[in-house]
Amino acid sequence: MASNDTEESGFTDAERAAMKQRAAELRAQGKGGTGSAKKKREAEACVEAIAALEGADRQIADRLHVIVTEEAPHLDPKTWYGFPSYARDGKVVVFYQPASKFDTRYGSIGFNEDALLDDGVFWPTSFAVLEIDEAVEKKLRALVTTAAG
Repeated sequence: MASNDTEESGFTDAERAAMKQRAAELRAQGKGGTGSAKKKREAEACVEAIAALEGADRQIADRLHVIVTEEAPHLDPKTWYGFPSYARDGKVVVFYQPASKFDTRYGSIGFNEDALLDDGVFWPTSFAVLEIDEAVEKKLRALVTTAAG
């Protein structure tokens, strides 16, 4: 069965795998350790998720990781549905969804509702990204700084 085929549940294989991955993340969060030990474990999982990527996905996730750690060191690296992500007070603010995750044409950098990007009654929360060049990096640094508060 192809990774995008659906069964009776209506979810693709990739979507079911992402849900299982998220369930595993939640189980791991509940297992022993709090505070700095938990944050260390979650940061390691984020770095491992990035290391498991290939090609453009890996390059983008690596660069985003550098940008977030430099611009918003108070955000905690972790995974969210297997995506490299960065959280404030346990809530994901910014994440990278690799193209390879759902076999899409491009990866995306997303900002969740806890990102401080509100701009009137309409603003973007996700950006398609094929590569991070100098101009993209400049914009991302500004977005991450604003989003992180």
